Amino acid sequence: MQHLSGLDATFLHTETPETPMHVGGLHLLELPAGYKGDFYEDVKAHVANRLHLSEIFTRKLALMPFELSNPVWVEDEDVDLDYHVRRVTLPRPGTLRQLEQYVGRLHSTLMDRSRPLWEFYVIDGLQGGRHAMYTKVHHAGIDGQAGAAFAQAIMTLEPHPEPIKPPRQKARRSNRYQLGVAELAGAAISNTLQQYVKLVKTFPDMARAVQSLVVPQPRSEGAGPWQVPKNLNLLGPRTLLNVAITNQRAYAVRSIPLAEVKQAGKKLGASLNDVVMGICAGALRRYLADHGKLPKKPMSAAIPVTLRAPGDTSPDNQVSMTVMTLATDVADPVERIARIRESSAAAKDLIGNIKAAIPTDFPSFGAPWLMSGLASMYGRSRLADRLPPVANVVISNVPGAQAALYFAGAKLLTYYPVSIPSHGMALNMTVQSYNGSLDFGLIACRRAVPDVDVIADYLLDEHRAIQERVKTLDAPAATAAAKEVKAPPEAAPQPTAAKAPPRARAPRKAAAPEAAPAKAAKRPAARKAPARGPAAAATR
Repeated sequence: MQHLSGLDATFLHTETPETPMHVGGLHLLELPAGYKGDFYEDVKAHVANRLHLSEIFTRKLALMPFELSNPVWVEDEDVDLDYHVRRVTLPRPGTLRQLEQYVGRLHSTLMDRSRPLWEFYVIDGLQGGRHAMYTKVHHAGIDGQAGAAFAQAIMTLEPHPEPIKPPRQKARRSNRYQLGVAELAGAAISNTLQQYVKLVKTFPDMARAVQSLVVPQPRSEGAGPWQVPKNLNLLGPRTLLNVAITNQRAYAVRSIPLAEVKQAGKKLGASLNDVVMGICAGALRRYLADHGKLPKKPMSAAIPVTLRAPGDTSPDNQVSMTVMTLATDVADPVERIARIRESSAAAKDLIGNIKAAIPTDFPSFGAPWLMSGLASMYGRSRLADRLPPVANVVISNVPGAQAALYFAGAKLLTYYPVSIPSHGMALNMTVQSYNGSLDFGLIACRRAVPDVDVIADYLLDEHRAIQERVKTLDAPAATAAAKEVKAPPEAAPQPTAAKAPPRARAPRKAAAPEAAPAKAAKRPAARKAPARGPAAAATR
């Protein structure tokens, strides 16, 4: 058996029907040319051959009596692949919007805790004969970085990789379905003692972290002490996103070229993450302004921060959270990114000072039932409708593979994330970089944000606005530089006007019948906007 850390178990204890705590991904797939097989059966065979490569596939929960302590992971010796790998057929015409809506419904249901906490859905019926795959795994056993390691167990770099070595034979646990009460009680006591020991060992680090906050140290030579940035409010302003949520979900996806975002960041002296935050902030600003609900104070975002050591791929949670400004009170996208960059630097300094002191494993003997009760009461009381929000939205940026991946012989065209909204933050905006693209997955409470696809469209608009704004910054500099160059007499060629680069396009990956990985996007037909390419016209 394997103990759950305090942080892992928290995702179990705070889960309610309104706030399922699983994460997932949506992948559009391209099957090999001339494929005639049954892809669903191929997927089951592919997963069956790789079950031993990740313990996430085969471990399940053993719950403690009366929930007096955290559960433990035990091995499931009889994984039912017909349950975990399912087939779904979309009704005609099989558009991307239909796929988004169906994934939103799938993501709203709780997982069966008596089984290993993962599910795969093979989806056919898409336009153009394409397939898709939706995956979900409970957050109790995985975070963003661990998810990347889990993907390596099922994804390959080639459509037909070398065969996987079979697992070693293990002795069975007397064919028992669950552990006995005595074993569970012993595990609870042992785990609690280990957690207290770990907590005591972190006391020196915690003391140093508190000291660094009370008596701040310089960030670097010549830099002043760390301080909360002036443009970050301790509490975010109230918006229509900061309400108690239901279990119904709305989901939307979009894609933006990674190279364009990197280039914009380079020209602005900002990181990739700063520009991503600026794109999300601009989209939210446009959306709230449409509703006449844009707050005067800047909105803030809750940002997950990994606590992992380099190379650590263990399947557990090692993550914390920080808060950054979104500078939504600033209209100019370049100035907004500058404000975000300042806030980001301050947040990184803070996390750097206290990272070693943030516990991911802590004792909770006798507390699980209390945590579950408080989580349920918080949702039912609708306190989130009245309390000031600590942050307005969750935004996460997960680095991913920059080469094409394959699953059961099919090429992955997209890597759209599917994450978790919560009470008080009804929208989660997560982006995964994959194979030269930034794939955005927006999931929200359907009652609070029924038109989440409009926010997704605004991501594309804001990306284009940033690209155009960056060009205007380049033009004066190029003109000034040209004036300073003096040509030698009778030798230098006459200066010619620089050709303007083509207008930046922020394509949307779509399940269009005539395209390969579609790289163009179009807003829903109900919204008046110029066309963004033919590939997306058949997907809405």
